[in-house]
Amino acid sequence: MAEIGTPRPLTVEVDLAHGGRWTSLRTPEREWLWRNPDPAVARAREAVVPGAAFVDAGGVEECLPTVRGEPDHGAVWSRPWSEGGVTADGFGLQRHIHADGAITVDYTITGPPGAAFVHAVHALLDVSPAARLEAPGATTAYLVDSDRDVPWPSGLDRLGPDDGTAIAAVLPGCAEVTVLDGTDALSFRWNAEPSALLLWRNMRGWPDGAPYRSIGIEPMAGAAAAPDGPGRPALLGPDGILRWRLSVRAWRAA
Repeated sequence: MAEIGTPRPLTVEVDLAHGGRWTSLRTPEREWLWRNPDPAVARAREAVVPGAAFVDAGGVEECLPTVRGEPDHGAVWSRPWSEGGVTADGFGLQRHIHADGAITVDYTITGPPGAAFVHAVHALLDVSPAARLEAPGATTAYLVDSDRDVPWPSGLDRLGPDDGTAIAAVLPGCAEVTVLDGTDALSFRWNAEPSALLLWRNMRGWPDGAPYRSIGIEPMAGAAAAPDGPGRPALLGPDGILRWRLSVRAWRAA
């Protein structure tokens, strides 16, 4: 990851009782995670049970074994976790977070040998309309809802101003992204096979009737929104195991 200024220490907080959700990712200067400002949504997230429709409360949700499809956003975000992780829909997910200024997350996914799945680290970020996304190595974006490919970036790298659209796009082969927002930068790098980024660019275009702004930067194991959809899912090995690592770093320009 190329440095973009002065490294800033990151801290992370998680809620094991509610899906292992990341509730804070911050430097001394700012909180990077978006939270839905509606108190009713926060209450609904606290009351979620397995199989419930996704509640867009913000933070970072772990989505396994799918993002789109059934169960909505996967089966692990809606279950209480132990320190060792969680088991749901035939898959086990273990997560170890190491914080030493940067954040390193080691994931271990277990299940039937050869099983197909998608695992997305569904990070919703609080960024300004001036923010933009750099995705070195990305060449194509698959638009999930319109089922077509466009060249990257095709304007999708601009994270504002709000324009009334909501676009979900998979960037296959992407394994590094940086969000630039004024003097701040937040970078993600990961080593899954296959790797991809799922970009959720909701510029007050969703949901119908009460749209709001939310920006999803979602590193993935798998290059599809669902294991049976277009693109390549991740596959467990002959031993029924897949491991991958995510690194997150922050900088601030002078």
